[in-house]
Amino acid sequence: MEIRGNTFIRLCGTYILTQTGGGFRFSHLATMSEWTKKSPLEWEDYVYKEVRVIASEKKEYKGWLLTTDPVSANIVLVNFLEDGSLSVTGIMGHAVHTVEVVDEGDRRVREKLMHLFLSGDCAAYSPEDLERRKDSLKKWLEKNHIPITEQGESRRTLCVAGVLTIDPPYCPENCSSSNEIILSRVQDLIQGHLAASQGEAKNCRHTD
Repeated sequence: MEIRGNTFIRLCGTYILTQTGGGFRFSHLATMSEWTKKSPLEWEDYVYKEVRVIASEKKEYKGWLLTTDPVSANIVLVNFLEDGSLSVTGIMGHAVHTVEVVDEGDRRVREKLMHLFLSGDCAAYSPEDLERRKDSLKKWLEKNHIPITEQGESRRTLCVAGVLTIDPPYCPENCSSSNEIILSRVQDLIQGHLAASQGEAKNCRHTD
């Protein structure tokens, strides 16, 4: 499946029909992929790195890994084209056989990828918008097994494990922590959330 432009789409899982001596049996392809068995923290080790993905039918993909969906294990790869545009490719998690890092990247590439799906100005939001953004991010972090609470009188600040805070409007740059490892991991998760949220809000053209 390939998606052109700054888009992301969550793909539905598929099933395989197997004929047995006693009839037919349905099984979910996701059980066949080692990639889907990894934890969100293990997936984070691949974020913002150039990878080579071998998928079903020996299909090979290469690009910068932007995010992995925490539910389906779908991968989103980004490639920067010569004309200045970019190509975004989505690979269904159950189809992934191997993922190999071919380039660790540098800060310049990381920052470029982090800002792909930002709206530019994260400042002008209504109170209702901020509440929706907070709730959506909180659910995303919980889905990634990140302990998250609300703090402050207005309960507008999100707190991760007591060591990191996320203030409105809940963008990667709104994180604060003295622990650089946790800070980097949570910022990556927020960026993945922004990419998924923005992509799902658009009409995407894709091919299987």
